[in-house]
Amino acid sequence: MKTRNLISITDLSKGEILDLITTAQEFERNPNQRLLEGKVVASLFFEPSTRTRLSFETAVNRLGGRVIGFSDASTSSQSKGESLKDTIMMVSNYADLIVMRHPLMGAARYASEISRVPIINAGDGANQHPTQTMLDLYTIQQTQGHLDNLTITMVGDLKYGRTVHSLLEAMHHFNPRFNFVACDVLQMPGQYKQFCREQGIPYTETTEFSSDIINQSDIIYMTRVQRERFSDMMEYERVKNLYTLTASMLQGGKPTMRVLHPLPRVTEIAQDVDDTPWAYYFEQARNGLYARQAIICRALGINV
Repeated sequence: MKTRNLISITDLSKGEILDLITTAQEFERNPNQRLLEGKVVASLFFEPSTRTRLSFETAVNRLGGRVIGFSDASTSSQSKGESLKDTIMMVSNYADLIVMRHPLMGAARYASEISRVPIINAGDGANQHPTQTMLDLYTIQQTQGHLDNLTITMVGDLKYGRTVHSLLEAMHHFNPRFNFVACDVLQMPGQYKQFCREQGIPYTETTEFSSDIINQSDIIYMTRVQRERFSDMMEYERVKNLYTLTASMLQGGKPTMRVLHPLPRVTEIAQDVDDTPWAYYFEQARNGLYARQAIICRALGINV
């Protein structure tokens, strides 16, 4: 059977994205299937994770596979000075698939070039997070009924936020419009704005999270200002609480609009938003199970 890496969301065509969404829908209806009987999946998390790691491991378990690996690089031979190359070469002897998160941009691509088994990128630095993007696309499809012609507002850490980078690239297939809301030091990097221009995607860029922007949005995608990406803690303290979404800010929003967040949240979504009809971030996290089941089966060439 054909095996496939997933390193960047750009590895997927529009057709492959839609196929994965359809497969995720099948898994939502029936998540417990013995499709990975006899398969071993290595979960290598060189960087902390809760939702991504647990949803991947749950996905494997619900499909009848086995999980090996580590959730803390300090418990691996990396703490003894082992190179990433040697770790990947060693683990690929034991597993049928490697799910990997790493703090360095490009680490997953490098791993895919040397591994004997498929690699799924579970996040590489501030670069890409394609499996989060697939669950985001699935959630948007689920809440809006379609992916086409939507206005998506991205708020917060657009510089280091790998989830917004991946989502932006994926949505180019579906004729979106973007609002980028961030302070000066956390604005969307130039390469992604250039991508929008090349693809003919309209966008606005502002530092003000206004009611006009909220009310025109189909999706509001909030992000955490990531302390771990800052070398200057004074700069982090200055910008960490600039954008907080509250329930009162949503009162003029479209009835169909939904608030998403890759989680964990800190102060960027007030708790009073949780009880509004616009909140959908916990359901979004649940969808990670189904999307990642679909991605695992694609990587191993298993037809559902």
